[in-house]
Amino acid sequence: MQTIFRCHSPYTGLDTWLTDHNVKNLLLVCGASAAGLKINEYFNTLTERTGIKVTRFSDFSPNPVYESVAAGVDVFRDRSCDAVIAVGGGSAMDVAKCIRLFSNMDSSRNYLEQVIVPNSIPFLAMPTTAGTGSEATRFAVIYYKGAKQSVTDLSCIPDAVLFDSTVLETLPLYQKKATMMDAFCHALESFWSVNSTPESKSFSREAIRLILTHMDAYLANKPEGNEGMLLAANIAGKAINITQTTAGHAMCYKITSLFGTAHGHAAALCCRELFPWMIKNTGSCIDPRGADYLLNTLHEIADAMGCGTPQEASDRFNAIFDELELTVPEASPSQFAELRTSVNPQRLRNHPVLLDEPSIDLLYHRGGMGGEALTPHKKQAKPVPYGVSPRKSGAGCGFRKHTNFRSRALRSIPSGMQSELL
Repeated sequence: MQTIFRCHSPYTGLDTWLTDHNVKNLLLVCGASAAGLKINEYFNTLTERTGIKVTRFSDFSPNPVYESVAAGVDVFRDRSCDAVIAVGGGSAMDVAKCIRLFSNMDSSRNYLEQVIVPNSIPFLAMPTTAGTGSEATRFAVIYYKGAKQSVTDLSCIPDAVLFDSTVLETLPLYQKKATMMDAFCHALESFWSVNSTPESKSFSREAIRLILTHMDAYLANKPEGNEGMLLAANIAGKAINITQTTAGHAMCYKITSLFGTAHGHAAALCCRELFPWMIKNTGSCIDPRGADYLLNTLHEIADAMGCGTPQEASDRFNAIFDELELTVPEASPSQFAELRTSVNPQRLRNHPVLLDEPSIDLLYHRGGMGGEALTPHKKQAKPVPYGVSPRKSGAGCGFRKHTNFRSRALRSIPSGMQSELL
């Protein structure tokens, strides 16, 4: 059971956790932004106050590479560290997870090629955004020789999480919007995943309720809104820890790399197209539990969102996207070709409605990114014509026109989040 601390400076709850785990020398994994947080002063004075040594490790990039993790493992061992604390977004979480996981493995061989040996090294995470839910999941992502590597083990899940809602107060508004929508998409995708369980649905339902309850206060930067959104992201993370994500996330990664949109922003662009499309295509259900089960699930989502029907829920999700004033990119024919062939087939297997390449292409075009879609189930003879006027985002969908798109509110985009109550 993961423990959650809700505390602000002077972080007496963290003192208690360190003492209870008999920590003498901790490895602090954090990005450069941690220097501007109140928790930084806590770690600066920890040794003087308690005698606990602090070794900082920040030598990693936003998309951390294997070599950085291996260097972190070396530091953990060379400094005789006995605990790991991660402060930051998704990158800091991923690095810290892998350091903990690899710390008792053979350093003379590639860690990624070895059998994972679980360990009980004390591990605490402090998320600095409300979106990824990374602190609640058994997954970590790093890159080796340019290829994405997914590391999965229960030892990746921190034993404890510290929620300090003040860390959200200085986030750029665009980042707050995008990370919130990432959590919302996690909850939706987990809800309709073919891997859903009663437990995962319970997490999804609660996460959706919390997001909708706290959204206005969170965007207004009120303490109760920030605290509520941290918990919502964490619970949505628990949901995807069981089910993994589906087509919304599978389709969003290339949007981010091509157009510079934040991850949660791109996921929302995809989910707002997938939701109504699924409602109309339950006959193509591939969930072994059947089309009726899927339809019932869509009604459960509607109920969680306070709506009477799945279509009303889909419309509400789209209205939230519009109210956030998230912009949309316009794709060229060559970019559409990249988009429709970029989707990870593994994640499509988690999606409850059959998706093939023409269907994916159609969904991207329905977003209003320009051009004409391939007709589903027909082969592409040549590049599609271009020049259909992009629509404004709205009830009919819409990637608003922005050539060489950068969101007008685009800022730095960290990530990170996780679980229980103390």
